Amino acid sequence: MNYFDNSATTQLAPEVKETLCAYMDKTYGNPSSPYREGRLARKELLRARAQVAQSIGAIPGDVDNKGELFFAGSGTEADNIAIMGPLAALDGSKRHLITSVIEHPAVLNTFRHLEKQGYEVDYLPVDRMGNVTLDSLKGALRADTALVSIMYANNEVGTIQPIREMAELAHEVGALFHTDAVQALGKIPVDVKELDVDLLSISAHKIYGPKGIGAIYVKEGLDIKPYIHGGHQEYGVRPGTENMLGIVGFATACKLLLEDFEVRNAKKQRLAELLMKGLSESVSHIYFNGNDESKIPGHVNVTFKYVEGESLLMSLNLKGIACSSGSACTTGSDKPSHVLTAMGLPPIEAQSSIRFTVGRYNTEEEVKYLVQEIPLIVERLRKLSPIARRNGA
Repeated sequence: MNYFDNSATTQLAPEVKETLCAYMDKTYGNPSSPYREGRLARKELLRARAQVAQSIGAIPGDVDNKGELFFAGSGTEADNIAIMGPLAALDGSKRHLITSVIEHPAVLNTFRHLEKQGYEVDYLPVDRMGNVTLDSLKGALRADTALVSIMYANNEVGTIQPIREMAELAHEVGALFHTDAVQALGKIPVDVKELDVDLLSISAHKIYGPKGIGAIYVKEGLDIKPYIHGGHQEYGVRPGTENMLGIVGFATACKLLLEDFEVRNAKKQRLAELLMKGLSESVSHIYFNGNDESKIPGHVNVTFKYVEGESLLMSLNLKGIACSSGSACTTGSDKPSHVLTAMGLPPIEAQSSIRFTVGRYNTEEEVKYLVQEIPLIVERLRKLSPIARRNGA
């Protein structure tokens, strides 16, 4: 399979697989238990926490100090905890929240839930390239704004937002700032101190780690309440026995992403540019989505006018090519992408858009094969389309 859906999930890195196998063979204790096997697991937990914390510049903590990095069951759970946890710790006097219209469902649906709890939410618009402007945020901020959540890099079009500047604006009115950095980690530098955010969410399976494990950064001194209840694990931020296999795999994935970071991302971007050049030269009536001047490397979202997106996806799959029409978390919906429609694409063109995301293991030969097959498929599908014929496509 020629895999071009690395923003949905990534392959498990061989080094991560080795870590998981080694851990299963030697360590099986509960890190909360006091005997030898439990202490060994606890040691591995602290080591992994330090490694993941290092990847984003957070304080790792130790046996006595909780630090700033806590594990969760996924990126979605990390987003939920990061948004709902600090609100639960506030006195309730601030009831205004801000997010954007292009957030991942993990954030959007959390804010919709909070609206039902009596919070007032402003959903900031974006421009044609997927940018949330600083002026729109500044205009929405109020004295009673409790929290702002804007994603660092969009999962569908790859546009990067000016998070440091946004966090600064939020802090000027005393609001907390959270960013979903799930798509940013491993593709652009993520440093919580440089960004000056209060909360940040990441996930392992976007960086060649295992699925089912995420993490939350919580700035030192910030009070946060659990939204699920149980034991003392994760210093009370996320109760429940830790997923140690996921955690040690996450740590290895974070160690790998810090090695040859710029070289690997330069390769991904080179392949993405090769793909864009090939499509531009061989397929008519297409355009690319996102901000080319501020976009995560390896990300290509392209609209093929007069072609039904799902038909194109199925045809590509038959040729051994995996890609997507948007977020994996919205698969099964018959609605056009909320991200692309918010950017101003007509619904019919939003449904004709495909996301190709290049990863660490993609090759130039795979890109050339993709460029070779797409024009043939698009030509066949357009011949079946009366709209395409009317427009001379």
